[in-house]
Amino acid sequence: QVQLVESGGGLVQAGGSLRLSCAASGRTFETYAMGWFRRAPGKEREFVSAIRRRDGTTVYADSVKGRFTISGDNAKNTVYLQMNSLKPEDTAVYYCASDTTGPMSRISSAYEYWGQGTQVTVSS
Repeated sequence: QVQLVESGGGLVQAGGSLRLSCAASGRTFETYAMGWFRRAPGKEREFVSAIRRRDGTTVYADSVKGRFTISGDNAKNTVYLQMNSLKPEDTAVYYCASDTTGPMSRISSAYEYWGQGTQVTVSS
């Protein structure tokens, strides 16, 4: 089992920045990749970004590329999502997820463990 706890969400004006954190505990040594997903009101959950634990390889959704940066600290079992140049359309609940099997995926069903989510609200 892996437990994930997100933090760092909040209210920010358009153009601002936030840094989300995801702290993992439990059988973290089995982690292949960590991902961030988000769900906006009335919309399906969508992929944001992922990072492969072994070598730090990252992938991003086109909608956040160039604005968001994912990073990981294996010693702390923590993954971060630095979000810059935030837009109102980035408003959503952001979820951290863990995949133990690979390959790194943009599909939510590939991830076995999920955090409870943290709200990000971007005002215009």
